[in-house]
Amino acid sequence: MYHIQNLKRSSFLRWVFVDLTGNRFISSTKSIRPNGSYHDTQNPRFYTTKAACKTKNGQNLNDLLPDDGNGGLWSRVACREAQDALLDYLHSTRSLQFVDAENISRNSPKFLGKLLKGVKNKENVGQFVTRYLRYHPINEFEPFFESMGLEPYEFSTFLPRNLMFLSDDNVLLENYHVFCQYGFAPNKIGKIYKEAKDVFRYNHGVLSSRLHDLQNIILDQSTVIKLVGLCPSLLIPDAIHDVLKVVKELKSSGIMNGWFIENLSEENSYDWRHILELLCLFKRLGCENEQLGRLVNQHPTLLLNNSGTTSVLIISFLTKFGATKTNILSFFMKFPEIKGEECLYNLRRSYHFLLDIEMEVDNIAKLFCTHPYLLGSWSLKGVKTALNSLNSGKKRLCGIIMKNPQELKNLAIGTKVKPLPSSKDCTEEKTKFLLDLGFVEDSNEMKRALKRFRGRAGELQERFDCLVNMGFDRKDVVEMLKSSPQIVNQTKEVLEMKIGFLVNEMGYELTCLCGYPSSLSYAIETVKLRCMMYNWLKEQGVTNTMALSTILACSEKQFIKDKVNRHPKGIQVYEMLKTQIYSDCVI
Repeated sequence: MYHIQNLKRSSFLRWVFVDLTGNRFISSTKSIRPNGSYHDTQNPRFYTTKAACKTKNGQNLNDLLPDDGNGGLWSRVACREAQDALLDYLHSTRSLQFVDAENISRNSPKFLGKLLKGVKNKENVGQFVTRYLRYHPINEFEPFFESMGLEPYEFSTFLPRNLMFLSDDNVLLENYHVFCQYGFAPNKIGKIYKEAKDVFRYNHGVLSSRLHDLQNIILDQSTVIKLVGLCPSLLIPDAIHDVLKVVKELKSSGIMNGWFIENLSEENSYDWRHILELLCLFKRLGCENEQLGRLVNQHPTLLLNNSGTTSVLIISFLTKFGATKTNILSFFMKFPEIKGEECLYNLRRSYHFLLDIEMEVDNIAKLFCTHPYLLGSWSLKGVKTALNSLNSGKKRLCGIIMKNPQELKNLAIGTKVKPLPSSKDCTEEKTKFLLDLGFVEDSNEMKRALKRFRGRAGELQERFDCLVNMGFDRKDVVEMLKSSPQIVNQTKEVLEMKIGFLVNEMGYELTCLCGYPSSLSYAIETVKLRCMMYNWLKEQGVTNTMALSTILACSEKQFIKDKVNRHPKGIQVYEMLKTQIYSDCVI
């Protein structure tokens, strides 16, 4: 079953059949002659309504349909009827050019929503809007500014106080037409109006002349459209335009117009003065025009991301280490295939890595002057992870890096690190240390300890003595090393802090730690969190006495599942303790 809808647009009449599936069947399009007769101008065809409610600029009005006041949205058919009625009003009644009327009606969904608020009969939307516009003249500047890409809150201050009709502001419309005829997208002109409103008050011929003057400088119409869209103040003759200086500088370096169109984005804002200063800085570093063109072509983000701020920070960072102009320019000409922000992050991470392995400052500076590409290309592992993987101490690692800086590649995040072979002298010292403690030579216990130890024998002896001085019996400490040799890889301060917490604050006996020496291997944050949570659960009466190994050995997920969730507020208390403990550790 079909019902008939009568849609009127200007002098065209379409009989549209709408079936129950939502498809429209146009039987004919009838062009009305002056004498009232008509003839067919189109063969019957089917088309779907899915694309019927798109704006001229490609926006899908399915996402912009106005609220019907009852918690739902207007249908696309009703939306289209309202658009047609507004188009007919603007063109036939208000005598706007058809192109302007169509653009305004198709690209002002928020204004359209205001018109539809008074509609009660959804089957006669077009008739209602037509009747409403006949007796209620609208402020035509509202849909006009919206069709230019401005939001209501943006153009509210631009609405003329004494005008309602666009035809009363011929100067505005004339300059608007100049932009459209030059090639600017109508929905992009709003930004120009917002940032350079005076341009739309130019007398006849002034704006067109200014655009063609810019084209003579830039030599390309599409580039003019791109740059004016990004920097509307270009159209103000008396303003100082750093953007033109940047364009001239880049074009003298061999940059083609296509580069601007490809790399400049309307979503970003640019500090053209800062970009110009960066170009001048490259020149002061000794960068020739050909080199600058090659650099900018290969790495446009160095110039455009954050308006070149990251590049300036990289130059400043290397300069602090004594890098020469030649060093810095060479680095940029071989710049890694990564973003500038990532490179700066890697440089800073490398610095902290070298600092944490206690490399001498002069050696760090030397590496940054001679190998900035290496330090900026890879993100290094954490120091603790690297030392554990290499089974090496800091001093030995410093020596390896200074002898062959390329070894840093093997410490990048994501690479598998092979343990370093133990040096003969170091192995002999550690073997003697273990023999003095009573280990049997070439036993499995000794081999295991030698494999797990990190640091020199003197450091291991110092940490062993620390455990004895904390109150452990010497024989017990030896047994603890046989079970968990890695506990003496920690500094004296860390060992004292962990034992002090477990014994003095949590009340554990030293014999308890002897039975589970691995308790000293966990991070202090983990130990505090688990033990304090266990104490709270015990106070609430939801858990029995547990061994220290039961508290610490399981994963966090298992601990929460088996222990924390025993109490309704358990997870809340756990998260509170976690936040408190980790924030205290950061401080």
